[in-house]
Amino acid sequence: MTATTWTVAVAVAIFAVGAIGVLTRRNPLIMFMAAEMMWNAAALAFVAFARQHHALSGQVMAFLIIATAAAEVGIGLALIVSVYHRRHRLNIDEISRLKG
Repeated sequence: MTATTWTVAVAVAIFAVGAIGVLTRRNPLIMFMAAEMMWNAAALAFVAFARQHHALSGQVMAFLIIATAAAEVGIGLALIVSVYHRRHRLNIDEISRLKG
């Protein structure tokens, strides 16, 4: 097996762990960490395929993914802290009912 195959297999494993974390946990902080794992797995796959094809586009996509993930974490954590200050607990079911 090639290095690309092993790298993509690791990316798939990381993505699967992140997806399971998002689907099974009810704590927003854990869900954000799991979503970050999924973002990083996608970036790893882009870099692996770019290395195989000797292109820089995968590194550019990985950079954009990391920048987008950082912005998502900043906004998401600000929302979580705001909800926690108002309600003094974090439950994703209660947060999803906050509409309007």
